[in-house]
Amino acid sequence: MKMEEEQITDSEEKQEIIEGEVSKEVDVSEGGDSGDESGKGDGERKERKLVIPGETIVSGDDYLPGDFTVKDGDEVVAQRYGLAETNGRVVRILPVSGVFEPRRGNNVIGRIEEINFSGWSVNIDGPFSAFLPLNECPRFINKNNIEEFAGIGDVISAKIWSVKRGGVDLTLKSRGLGKLEGGRVIKINPHKVPRVIGKEGSMINLIKDSTKTEITVGQNGVIWLKGDDEGEMKAERAIGLIDKEASSEGLTDKMEEFLKK
Repeated sequence: MKMEEEQITDSEEKQEIIEGEVSKEVDVSEGGDSGDESGKGDGERKERKLVIPGETIVSGDDYLPGDFTVKDGDEVVAQRYGLAETNGRVVRILPVSGVFEPRRGNNVIGRIEEINFSGWSVNIDGPFSAFLPLNECPRFINKNNIEEFAGIGDVISAKIWSVKRGGVDLTLKSRGLGKLEGGRVIKINPHKVPRVIGKEGSMINLIKDSTKTEITVGQNGVIWLKGDDEGEMKAERAIGLIDKEASSEGLTDKMEEFLKK
């Protein structure tokens, strides 16, 4: 029994170390994907390379598995087809295809599909249905008239606070969340979202400033745009260019050139 407890403790400690390193060194949700395609902007960042599932990315006890990778002995092995990147000690895959995989803490954009007495069913373009409970709204809402806050067809920006078998629960209790009025909604490959955001928001801010358009990016690949017609169209084309050429080199330079036209 004592040996089992020690093994469990060792496993938990190892997982805490890995999660801590991943949290410090890789921040996808805030646009941690670098705009420097050469991989030379950071002294510890290596050049990206395309890998397939089962391929060994790096070897060595110092490396830790990040997104879509697994540790096999002293090797870090790819679990998905995509771009492998080493950031410090953490090795991760930036998938270039696939569906949205909801995770707790993801910001998403969805459309209201159904309403009942306890909240809203929301389509977030994922494998599971999503539900926004009435009590996860930031202000009091009359149960007898919840359509006044959000009706069928309305678009919202929300955060995933729980992922369970067959379902996702949403919340609006964070800054910047709520109903998105007007504008237009576009969809891209969700795995290209980090490239759209850029390092510390550099890419998305470049598009916002150049097109004078409000842009909210969901990690489910759904993006909301609001500006004048010309600005929205140009922003949509710019994001489409990133979606198409996310794995190519010099993407930031290409975007700057495109936005000057």
